Order: sequence, then C-alpha cells, then structure tokens
Amino acid sequence: MSDSRNYDTVAFDVRDNATMLFFARTTEDGDINDYLLLMRTVEDDFDSSTYIEINEQQFGGHNLIREAGLIGNTLTLRLHEPAAELGGISEIVLTWADTPENGASMEAGAFRVLGDTLTGGNA
Repeated sequence: MSDSRNYDTVAFDVRDNATMLFFARTTEDGDINDYLLLMRTVEDDFDSSTYIEINEQQFGGHNLIREAGLIGNTLTLRLHEPAAELGGISEIVLTWADTPENGASMEAGAFRVLGDTLTGGNA
C-alpha cells in the first residue's frame, strides 16, 4: 500500500547530530497545515537512524527505509516493513512544487539525509 503526499515547501537543515529535510504544505497566510519531516541522526555510540514524522506522529529506526528513489520533484520512500503508525503503508511518495528554492534544498539534503538508500533517479 502506498501513500502520496504533495507539498509546496522543502527545507534542508543540519543540527548537532541530525540532518533533516522538511516538507510542508502551507496556507496563503504561511501557516503549515500538513508536514513531513525526514531526519537522519548519527550518535557517537550508535549507527545512524532515520526518522519520519508526519504531523506530529513519529516512527523510525535503523532499518526504516529500504530504498529511496528520486526523479525530478518526486521522492519515493520504500519501507522495510509496513508502517502500522500510518495504516500499514509500505511506500510514501512525496512530490513538491518545482521551485529553485525547493530544488536547492533537495540538492543539498537528499544524499545527506537518505545516504545509501537513495538509488537511481535524477537530482
């Protein structure tokens, strides 16, 4: 089962031991009414872990994402196991507005956040 999500804003950020890609759908007033946060953490004593947070609901772990494909302004995340937190989906398809700002965020962050799970595609 797949879940498709569409956003108008993408932002990349690095903090302490985490790299993040933030996808948001905003209102005309600039308020966020839907978001997905994709975060990779690296601790000194542990392997990296990937977390996905969708509208304040978080799930993650060492083997969360089996494969990620990036083609144009579409990112497909294939999960190792269906996410019970999200109704049993095994794939999340993200699309975003094709703007220079969003493109720069994806270029800066896709490989840093998704690491070796990112396969094929165009960046």
